[in-house]
Amino acid sequence: MTDGSTSTPASQVRLRKALDAVPAYVAGRPAEAQAGITAYKISSNENPYPPLPSVLDVVREQAGQMNRYPDMGVTALTEAIAQRLDVPAARVATGPGSVGVLGQVITAFCDPGDEVVFAWRSFEAYPILVALAGATPVQVPLTSEARHDLDAMADAITDRTKVVLVCTPNNPTGPSVRTAELEAFLDRVRDDVLVVLDEAYLEFVTSDDAPDAVAIHRARPNVAVLRTFSKAYGLAGLRIGYAVAHEPVAEALRKAAIPFGVNSLAQVAAIASLEAFDELDVRVKELVTERARVVAELERQGWELPDTDANFVWFPMGERTAEFAAACQAAGLTVRPYGTDGVRATIAEREANDRLLEVTAAFSRD
Repeated sequence: MTDGSTSTPASQVRLRKALDAVPAYVAGRPAEAQAGITAYKISSNENPYPPLPSVLDVVREQAGQMNRYPDMGVTALTEAIAQRLDVPAARVATGPGSVGVLGQVITAFCDPGDEVVFAWRSFEAYPILVALAGATPVQVPLTSEARHDLDAMADAITDRTKVVLVCTPNNPTGPSVRTAELEAFLDRVRDDVLVVLDEAYLEFVTSDDAPDAVAIHRARPNVAVLRTFSKAYGLAGLRIGYAVAHEPVAEALRKAAIPFGVNSLAQVAAIASLEAFDELDVRVKELVTERARVVAELERQGWELPDTDANFVWFPMGERTAEFAAACQAAGLTVRPYGTDGVRATIAEREANDRLLEVTAAFSRD
């Protein structure tokens, strides 16, 4: 019999202790409606353009078969990526977004106690994925220019280091690493340490000295390249990314993948997007042009910001981060604050960008 109590008994389940070290991922907040004005979400680096009609058509057609499992091998898309990049298909591994593939990297390489070196601040998922594996995140501070300090990262590598993550362009600060400094860094990395070049924002890069990651990969067996269809291709909601790695590494990533983790809609949409790359590239160039306009106006206003090769700008606001984010919110703009480090704002619709420039013009930097 029960005593009529409605209280919930204390749980006796035993969770992994590694969870105690896992920070929470903070997603970009949705735009909040403002009276009389259009609200814009510029906190998640989403592509503001809707999907191409040709991509929507193949998704609609495939949706009629959603009662069937997707191709677990992601065969057609793997072949399309390999052809696009001129690499063997055996070097391509796919997953649910580039962050999903990165999770496969950490699973395949890291045992509890192993180390993963990366810059900080960088992509927020890095310490989460590392901690979930029971491995140790080794965070190396960015330079005063919000760039990777590759010399310091090389110094941070120890006998316990299994993986090094290089985010280029860096999220959330924007700069790309330079080819010469990256090559010098790789010369210092042991051959048994995997270096992952995370290029989620590759298509927006315009710097002349940014590296050709696939070419570097070809010459170095311990280099893998991580890319996504979420940003420039505008498929963030379908979750599809991939890695290019030498065969033993790529095979390990496929072993570590969740079965059927890349859904059928994502597979056909990504193939159609590769086929329509010329159309998508027009949109990318328009966003890059808009980025240049926004950056030029911010500089004219007196802002000193890091160089950006991505589809966002970084405001290193320090202790005024929350104040600046609140000013944006009051104007109908949802931006992405990072503690007391700064604020990231996506290059979005022109109207949203103009609103951002109104906020920055009125915000006192004293």
